[in-house]
Amino acid sequence: MTALWRNREFNLLWTGQCFSDLGDAIAQFALPLLVLMLTGSPVQAGIVGTVAKVAGLASRLPVGVLVDRVNRRWALLGADAARLLSGLAFVALILSGHAGLPVIIAVAVVDAVAGSVFFTTERAALSSIVAKEQLPAAVARNEARGYGVALAGPPLGGLLFGIGHALPFIGNTISYLASMIGVALIRRPLQRSRAETPDRYTTALAEGVRYVARQPFLRAVLLIAAPLNFAINGVIFTIVVSLQQTGTAPAVIGLTETVIAVGGLTGAFFAPLLQRRLRMATLTRMICTAATLLLLLSAVLMTGLAAAAPVAVTLFLAPACNAAIFGHLAATTPDRLQGRVLSVIFLAANSAAAAAPLLAGVLVTHGGGTVTVLVFAASVAVSAVSAAVHPGLRQETRTPADNKAIR
Repeated sequence: MTALWRNREFNLLWTGQCFSDLGDAIAQFALPLLVLMLTGSPVQAGIVGTVAKVAGLASRLPVGVLVDRVNRRWALLGADAARLLSGLAFVALILSGHAGLPVIIAVAVVDAVAGSVFFTTERAALSSIVAKEQLPAAVARNEARGYGVALAGPPLGGLLFGIGHALPFIGNTISYLASMIGVALIRRPLQRSRAETPDRYTTALAEGVRYVARQPFLRAVLLIAAPLNFAINGVIFTIVVSLQQTGTAPAVIGLTETVIAVGGLTGAFFAPLLQRRLRMATLTRMICTAATLLLLLSAVLMTGLAAAAPVAVTLFLAPACNAAIFGHLAATTPDRLQGRVLSVIFLAANSAAAAAPLLAGVLVTHGGGTVTVLVFAASVAVSAVSAAVHPGLRQETRTPADNKAIR
């Protein structure tokens, strides 16, 4: 069996996504700063983030069916092409002074929907280019990639935005071109042969929903994940907006998400050790309990960058859980169902997070950063209680293939 680091197809896809993810991290950090600069309103900055999240979530289920029907290579290339063209138009509008709020929302929606297509397709294609035994390691590398670019992206975004408001978005546009080159060079098919006549949309979608619904542990963790993701997204947005309101320099604000990413990146390196030592149910309960306590600490530290440190500690356990679930799903889910199952999981686990930026913007405006973080800490407490009492968690075993968890 070829070592993962020598797997040409995986490394092409992974490297291309390193560039694309870095560009996304730079642009996503700079976008609310651009809105705040143009409007001076945290609420409007929150609206942009919320609309983008809602668009991404609304596209999840149709994208899942699409990914299981079309040629996945063309789906990847099409998603990158859409973001490339949208990015070029956005840069031109920024440079010409015509990038108002409606334009920013439109670009954010295009990026969210195309990003949903690419992300789901990439995950669904993984089992076609990576040996079954190496899937957990491949997923762990994807986790490390995500946190690694999150570590570098915000400070770069703040630095570039400080130099020129269009620069973060120029870099993001270039990153999509790099991703397209990587996908185009992949030789191996990204899906197995399929039936010539696909099921109707509703029938196909129902099959994916049933697959997820029949796993008690997965159902339990999805119920836990929604308020947890909602809180983490909301707290990060709250910290960024609060620092911006106090006049903190963009490059310094970028360090907040860098600090948070350090926690996730460190956790990605320790994920194999944690998976060997701890049951996934234990990890899930630890994340929820620790997050509740740490977000309370973050509320106390809202006067500076130190507020990001508790969030970073919370995310330390996340990569081990993510690697377990996505490695398991990639290895055990039939290829024809990969896209639909992933779309159901992503939608259920991230649905509440779509409202987090808007709610955070409203709460920061009327109550301040400390009150806002306390509200999100209460949300995590709901996850902690669910993790402690839900019977589905007791069905988890120590076998890696049976571990089921989701961030």
